[in-house]
Amino acid sequence: MECKKEENKIGCTCTCVGCGNRGTCCDCVRHHRENGEIPGCFFPAAAERTYDRSIKNFILSYKDKYGV
Repeated sequence: MECKKEENKIGCTCTCVGCGNRGTCCDCVRHHRENGEIPGCFFPAAAERTYDRSIKNFILSYKDKYGV
């Protein structure tokens, strides 16, 4: 499968623009999974900007919205 890195960058919501994995979603997911984290694109905008990619922060960021 061909990576559409430039196309992916257009829709990427991660604000860490200096990241070498930006636009290469499979590498981004692998990196965060290896570190026990969730990629920024899964977070609401306000939570993403904190750069806290922890699973705990992910759950807390959606707690009120989904009643978790």
